[in-house]
Amino acid sequence: MKKHVVEQTVIFLSVTKWLLLSSVMGVIIGALMALFLWILEYSVNSRGLLPFHYYFILPFALPLTVFVIKTFAPNAQGHGTEKVIEAVHKNGGKIKVAVMPIKLLATVFTIFAGGSVGKEGPGAQIGAGASSVIASMLKFSKADRKKLVICGISAGFASVFGTPIAGAIFGIEVLTIGVIMYDVLLPSFIAGFAAFTTAQFLGTDYTYFDIHFYKPMDLDLTLIAEVLVAGIFFGFVADFFITVLTEIERVIEKIKLNVYLKAFGAGVVMVIATLIVGDRYLGLGLDVIGNALDPEGFLSAGIHWYDFILKTVFTAISLGAGGSGGIVTPIFYIGATSGVAFGHIMHNEVALFGALGFVSVLAGATNAPIASIIMAVELFGIEIAHYAAISAVVAFLVSGHRSVFPSQKIAMSKSGNIEIEAGDDIEHSNISIHTEDIEKFRHIGSQLKYKRLKWQAKNFNRKK
Repeated sequence: MKKHVVEQTVIFLSVTKWLLLSSVMGVIIGALMALFLWILEYSVNSRGLLPFHYYFILPFALPLTVFVIKTFAPNAQGHGTEKVIEAVHKNGGKIKVAVMPIKLLATVFTIFAGGSVGKEGPGAQIGAGASSVIASMLKFSKADRKKLVICGISAGFASVFGTPIAGAIFGIEVLTIGVIMYDVLLPSFIAGFAAFTTAQFLGTDYTYFDIHFYKPMDLDLTLIAEVLVAGIFFGFVADFFITVLTEIERVIEKIKLNVYLKAFGAGVVMVIATLIVGDRYLGLGLDVIGNALDPEGFLSAGIHWYDFILKTVFTAISLGAGGSGGIVTPIFYIGATSGVAFGHIMHNEVALFGALGFVSVLAGATNAPIASIIMAVELFGIEIAHYAAISAVVAFLVSGHRSVFPSQKIAMSKSGNIEIEAGDDIEHSNISIHTEDIEKFRHIGSQLKYKRLKWQAKNFNRKK
């Protein structure tokens, strides 16, 4: 009995400690995110003051971003979330204080000029950076610092997404494939909710979508079959996005030029491409996402089948050339527009498939299916929940052991025929494929083919 009382007392004190810490951390990060989002919105709205098209600045903004990051905070490079995951797994959660202001400025430069990046990665990096600084000031142990930094990631995501539950889950699910860290679950929820409500209180507006999807009956076998096929399609879209992102970054890195010249050249390429195809693939692209999710279908009629392909290319060039920003907002764009294209092919529920693409490509590209399903409910309503669950999980499996975040650790295999050593990160993982079952299927297929040919020959002889 005494041991039980001691155990419950220790747990109560631990819960109280993390309730207080995560609440305070959430309020601080919520205020920082409100400031970041306000600066970003103000800068985007100021584009009209320029006497020329804003994207003409790209060839100069990208080298400026590269210079600022290389000079003052090299760890602020890229799309933010990847560096945070790397810091948690490899640096004990330590993030330098300079990362926060530099990441904010570099992201504002990039998006203002039209770089195809997002805002959630910087949010996660700023939130994690603030948590790391406070943990160091309070002289936390390595374990507690990592825990507080994870809370900061969740708070950053929750207050940028406007989805407190999905944002909190995403912050812990994205670290390791196949593992949700239950010891950080409560503080992540508290930090995410506190950050979201603080940002909202300070005037941050969030967009939620009513796609007008209501089903009078739950069992619609045709729609379920279409959703299954859509999940496979979105898995391939996620894989395509990861591949293009990786390959363009590799190609740009191999070019034997000064980094500033490469950034300038990439900016010139994007300007020329924009003059040809229009500016719909630049910046955050929130207007296109809104059009894709139009419940009446009038605005989504202007979505082209190739929009997700061109957005992928623009995003890969922006980040590969040194632009700063997140990667999840482009994933939303790619998912929503590819979903509209799929819906048009099926001639059915275009807004629904746009919404499913929105969350399913996220699940496939980031290996975060649980957060993606919850996000579907928070953004689109409870009616979409079971369809989102099917589509997101299928996309997560089909995309394979790949990710837009190479530092993600692996704790599970997505197939019984594939063996991966647990604990490796994606970038350095060794994959072994067992071919026994494949050979069995091949043997069965050969036997069936032989029997079919024998039957055809028999019928042919009979006719003669």
